[in-house]
Amino acid sequence: MINVTKTYLPPIEEYFDRIKSVWDNNWITNQGPLAEELESKLKDYLGVKNLLLVSNGTIALQIAIKALELKDEIITTPYSYVATTSSILWENCTPVFCDIEDKTFCIDPDKFENLITEKTTGILATNVYGFPCDYEKIKAIADKHGLKVIYDGAHSFGVKVNGESVFNLGDISTVSFHATKLFHTIEGGAVITNDDKLSAKMFLYRAFGHLDDDHFSVGINGRTSEFNAAMGLCNLPRINDFIKRRKEINHLYRNLLSKTDLSFPEIPENIDYNYSYFPVIFSSEEKMLFVKNKLSENNVNARRYFYPSLNKLPYLRGNICPVSESIALKVLCLPLYHDLSDNDVKGISQIITENLK
Repeated sequence: MINVTKTYLPPIEEYFDRIKSVWDNNWITNQGPLAEELESKLKDYLGVKNLLLVSNGTIALQIAIKALELKDEIITTPYSYVATTSSILWENCTPVFCDIEDKTFCIDPDKFENLITEKTTGILATNVYGFPCDYEKIKAIADKHGLKVIYDGAHSFGVKVNGESVFNLGDISTVSFHATKLFHTIEGGAVITNDDKLSAKMFLYRAFGHLDDDHFSVGINGRTSEFNAAMGLCNLPRINDFIKRRKEINHLYRNLLSKTDLSFPEIPENIDYNYSYFPVIFSSEEKMLFVKNKLSENNVNARRYFYPSLNKLPYLRGNICPVSESIALKVLCLPLYHDLSDNDVKGISQIITENLK
């Protein structure tokens, strides 16, 4: 089976070399030396000021919402993984869905104004497939209305805008290090901010709100383990090679599928992209489902990512978002990972092409 993604696992001997120190010093969790080392190396690689490892990307969002003291209504995107909306609901806030634009599928700030009310406290936007949101427009609107901004950067590892890390945008950025991501720590994530006070606040939040016997605030257990950090330390030196190979696969897909009626999101010219996913948009849901089934019959597991449009979730009442709803019905992410062969890409593309005729 060719899956939509494949977790990279380093040579087992290399991982064992890293975790040997866990047995030597008997320090397994609670911000051990491997976690400290990974935080430092990630800050250097990403070019960010404050980065705190957490246990997963969803906890990162929840901590960010709590740290910014958001309440009532948060404007957010309907086109994202469900964790974006779930984090808002989990923190007892109300998601107010703003439709997306049709080039990168990120939230459309031109549609914000009619959604902002006296109850609006923040904006939670997703850098969809790693594409940055229109951060200049979002910042201008946030400043005008006194709103805080969180960027869900689950897919954005290594992405830069005009030479600067996308994680430096907004009040807080979050990222996922789940095993399916470009960079992973098996399970994990991080919260990132330029604000030292916010970083200190989130440092406490992820560790029950106390340092030794001194208690300062409410908190949860959002820490990562030495085993997770060791995996990250093994994977980080290979990230540039992973991105290079994903770029090659992306270009090969685009070339092979260029004569079909499929459409693709546009890669903005001013970014260094990480090629984290390869989504294609069909002309109808019927065609997408037909091709998806044909791929499955040939042992290729493509994924409807993202589906459904989150404003259509059955357990909440969301406003109408026609662009997101349309894209969510017709999108399919094709397999993309570090050792996917050119022959596999050609075979997948041939199945799609033949079944679109």
